[in-house]
Amino acid sequence: MRFVLVSLVAALACAPAPDEPAAAPKPNIVILLADDLGFNDVSFHGGAIATPNIDRIANEGARLERYYVHPVCSPTRAGLLTGRYPIRYGAMRAVFPPWRKGGLDPSETTLADALARAGYEHRGVFGKWHLGHSNVQYHPLRRGFTEFLGHYNGAIDYFTHEREGVLDWHTNYETNRNEGYTTDLIADAAVDFVERHADDASPFLLYVPFNAPHSPFQAKQEHLPLYEDLAAVEGEWPGDEARRLGNRRILGAMVHSLDEGVGRILDVIDERGLADRTLVLFSSDNGGVAGIGENAPLRGAKASVFEGGIRVAAAARWPGVIEAGSTVEAPLANIDVLPTLLEIAEIEHEGKPLDGRSMLPALKGETPEDRELFNYIGQQGPLEEQISMATNEWKMVVTGPVITDEAADDSLRRRFLFEISADPNETRNVAEEYPERTAEMTAKLKAFRALQPADAVPPYYEGRDDPAFKPPAEWKMPGK
Repeated sequence: MRFVLVSLVAALACAPAPDEPAAAPKPNIVILLADDLGFNDVSFHGGAIATPNIDRIANEGARLERYYVHPVCSPTRAGLLTGRYPIRYGAMRAVFPPWRKGGLDPSETTLADALARAGYEHRGVFGKWHLGHSNVQYHPLRRGFTEFLGHYNGAIDYFTHEREGVLDWHTNYETNRNEGYTTDLIADAAVDFVERHADDASPFLLYVPFNAPHSPFQAKQEHLPLYEDLAAVEGEWPGDEARRLGNRRILGAMVHSLDEGVGRILDVIDERGLADRTLVLFSSDNGGVAGIGENAPLRGAKASVFEGGIRVAAAARWPGVIEAGSTVEAPLANIDVLPTLLEIAEIEHEGKPLDGRSMLPALKGETPEDRELFNYIGQQGPLEEQISMATNEWKMVVTGPVITDEAADDSLRRRFLFEISADPNETRNVAEEYPERTAEMTAKLKAFRALQPADAVPPYYEGRDDPAFKPPAEWKMPGK
């Protein structure tokens, strides 16, 4: 009897007081990432391509009107997963093409690693990885995720699932030979993941990096007639006008499939009664390709640090937390995702210092403090780098030779200063009117560029013609 009484007293001591509310369950996290989607290729920005399902996220949540990513694919994915500028670990200058060794630094902590500590038992990633394929240490299942379906490289064929003529389609570590249009297969996997884990006691993480509408420009035949009258967009294109217009119309059909996939994911979340306890974040990984994607009225396109390359269509939905139909004007960024999830999951960061900050206060309607955001690309080589710094009010851009190279011909560099709060389309360069501000921001840009380690990912085309490069069979990663 004495043992029973002691056990009962201990149990009562551990139970919450009658007037103490039980802790709210942690929400599911769903991150949807489009690939090369133009700022104005969503209808919630008034674009000509209908995106009713992507619009649902904006209409039922918040439009993120100054959401920044990086100029090309791999750096954005790296920054999103780590909350740190990829330049710190050498993953910002360029993407990881098929002929490149290396990947996301294994010493970096990912948001999947963090959420694992917070009790998120199931952490799925379905779609385009693009963060290293030369060794199994870069595999998604070694970076905190528990399930994977998709491709390691960028720019795979939407129907054959090949890159460099070799099948690049996988489930976890194994080759997947299922047939179908990749956008549909990615959505299938995401929907199945939600169905399987909707009733779990623990929340889930679902990361869906679609490959659409990245090239190759390939769409399902049934959608092409819907966009046969889509008008051309401005922008330099290295080919004839007929092909450019044709690719623009194919892109419209590709976005149609993307939007349907997003809709299917939202539907299963809603139908399973998960909406109120699920944060859904949507964005593109960079701006649309010049002459094909529509970034207007923003200046620039993919592979540029001007707004059209790095400020993307984005929205977030979390009923009861994010006000439906709201707009967030404060600068937010992909590097803010991990800090946001840490706050939501109520855990401390374990890893290297973060560059991002939680955007949860801004999503709830609060006005965050001013900040500085940096961007960089050197994909075309040391003579054609671009680097930028933005505050809430100002933005500085420098193009040309590596900004830290004192021996380079300075006349080849161009400096731009924009009052970005009043001139979001970067139409008026006021660098000569504000020499002190220009000098101050240039100094900060040099300090940022100096963060890049000597073993950083090389410019894109380096090694492309190496006769020793041969794609591995079925793009299997060595080292398992």
